Amino acid sequence: MTGAVSFIMTIIMFLFPFANIPKAEIDFEKMNTNYTYVFIHGLGGWGENTFYYDLFPYWGTLGGDMLKYLEARGFDCVAPSVTLNGSAWDRACEAYAQLAGTRVDYGKEHSKRCNHARFGADYTGRALLDKWDAENKINLMGHSFGGATALELLELLANGSEAERMATDKDDLSPLFEGGKKDLVYSVTGLASPYNGTTAVPCRDVINAKKIAPLNQRLVVAAVGGIAGPIPDGRAEYDCAAYDLDIDSAIALTETWHYYDDIYYFSVPCCMTDTDENGVTTCDESNFEIIYSGAATVMCEYTGVTPGGVVCDESWQPNDGMVNTKSARAPFNAVSEDYTGGPAEKGAFNVYPVYRGDHMSLMGGLFINNNIRLYYLDMMVNINSL
Repeated sequence: MTGAVSFIMTIIMFLFPFANIPKAEIDFEKMNTNYTYVFIHGLGGWGENTFYYDLFPYWGTLGGDMLKYLEARGFDCVAPSVTLNGSAWDRACEAYAQLAGTRVDYGKEHSKRCNHARFGADYTGRALLDKWDAENKINLMGHSFGGATALELLELLANGSEAERMATDKDDLSPLFEGGKKDLVYSVTGLASPYNGTTAVPCRDVINAKKIAPLNQRLVVAAVGGIAGPIPDGRAEYDCAAYDLDIDSAIALTETWHYYDDIYYFSVPCCMTDTDENGVTTCDESNFEIIYSGAATVMCEYTGVTPGGVVCDESWQPNDGMVNTKSARAPFNAVSEDYTGGPAEKGAFNVYPVYRGDHMSLMGGLFINNNIRLYYLDMMVNINSL
């Protein structure tokens, strides 16, 4: 009976997505800002400018389009589409082009070194943002690898790329690589983001070594080795999401980022595993989406040392089925502190309490419905009130 009721409620939410959500009364006059929120999806994801977003929105999934819900309550939201398995660099370039309304420019130096085309889709005249300047900043929200994409975008906006400036004539240089645009961003929020990589990458090798592995564990191999890359178009193998998700590579990427004392940083780590008083971490696979249950089990048991010397001990074992909770708190080279709302510290990662859910729970869930609209509403009201 419970299952039937849940199924019926899911159908109702899909057909009438705002029916069971109380309409919050928001007093914007009491807020200090109301900047546009830019939602950057994770691996295998999609944005609002895809034809299938209306059928199954990435931001909201089973519960219907969450961005429409937020917009109906006075928040301006946009969601670019970036390459589902691209590197943080490539995805940042694509997000910038869609926000600014320009042609995607991956950079003359980068594209030559990585052996792929320099230019991508042209969004001239189709900018997602009507205004984007120091008076009209943006709040970046990134789910999963979208969190790394957001920080890469911020770094390029702030400092550009010296390699691109050296390799490119000034009149041929993308404005993104010029730098000096840090004041275009107000805040950055990572949602279950693998800032320091994920042990799902070495766990893929553990699963591959098994003579027989269950289907849900094989899905880990497909996700990390297939969906995430490498991209089979002749480009350098390191120019893909799978490389940036490797722990050593991810930590090296964080060392290229700067954290600015006039920008707010937030993160929401997720966890769907349990650790007992003896420090043993386990998971109930029935609580996970099937695509994450196999990874969660293997990640709960994994310990090891990366080629670069990073020790993945028991503290790495709590996870959401794709990202280690420890990795999702903040980049290891950044200042972080626990956060429960109210005044926040600029320049440091304000870490929300761990969200109880698997990797897609903050999106609404693929097969298990999660009502996350009020959660986002509270978070965005808080950011606007800083």
